[in-house]
Amino acid sequence: MPVIAVHARLLLALPLLFVAETALDAQFRKFIVLLVRSGVVGARALPELETAAGRLLRWRNSWAPDATSLVAAAALSLLWVRMRLTEESAHEFIQALGATPLAAAWYWFVCLPLFRFLMFRWAWRLAFWYVLLWRLSRMDLQLAPDHPDRAGGLGYLEIVHTHFATLVLVISIIVSATFAGDIASGTTSLNAIFPALFMTLLIDVALFIAPLSVFAFKLRACQEKGLLDYTALSSRYVGAFERKWIRGEGPQEELLGTPDLQSLADLSNSVTVVRNMRLAPMSLRLFVIIGAAALAPMAPLLLFDYPFAQLVQMLLRKLAGI
Repeated sequence: MPVIAVHARLLLALPLLFVAETALDAQFRKFIVLLVRSGVVGARALPELETAAGRLLRWRNSWAPDATSLVAAAALSLLWVRMRLTEESAHEFIQALGATPLAAAWYWFVCLPLFRFLMFRWAWRLAFWYVLLWRLSRMDLQLAPDHPDRAGGLGYLEIVHTHFATLVLVISIIVSATFAGDIASGTTSLNAIFPALFMTLLIDVALFIAPLSVFAFKLRACQEKGLLDYTALSSRYVGAFERKWIRGEGPQEELLGTPDLQSLADLSNSVTVVRNMRLAPMSLRLFVIIGAAALAPMAPLLLFDYPFAQLVQMLLRKLAGI
């Protein structure tokens, strides 16, 4: 238990980082293709999108991000060793790990820097994605206020960001495993996890949900224009409907089966869609997925104060009414 964070980083976090990279790269490509196919990025904005996406792709595939990530990981590891790794702490770690000094050194100088390198590399990838979103929000997008996704046609962005749940899971696994080791060694208590959990949720929201708000001003402008256009259209239609069916002006038709009533209902539904348009391509579903991924690795920590056998026994007693 004192070194459970070691196993969590190497056996869980590292594979999940590669899984997240594979899934998100595919989602990024799908989103860019969808922008063009759906017409959200029109002919005027297409060259700007191609330029921005091409520049960021060249940066991502260049040696600079990996080189800086490697240097940062090595510098952080050396700084950590200089500040924390004393002869006494090294001996305690080797004893807890049940390994030889060579195995402990392999972890400190190879495995841990590799993990940090991948974390810095992911920081670069997130930065590239956020820059692309910011540039996209400044383009002349052809947003539709009555789009069924209620985000002007950007609703697929929410699907893309649900795949960040894997990274959220990585963060929570590391935090949870670190707390598990501290609780097992008696250096902290279970109550200490609640402030850390709150901070973890804030960081997850800031990293994986808040960036979608860059479209708020553009979506708000789209909604206002849509309400203006649909209000004018509704006024004309309702005026014509009233003159024809309420006042009886013009040629009369059979009321039963007339498509005018259905058209009036469809127009009302369109106005409702525009009025309920979201100011960011996100919904409660995204918050639930990110929150569940953040909370799931924390749940086993409760077993320190509430052992599984006791929980089952208590549940059975409640069910039996004892």
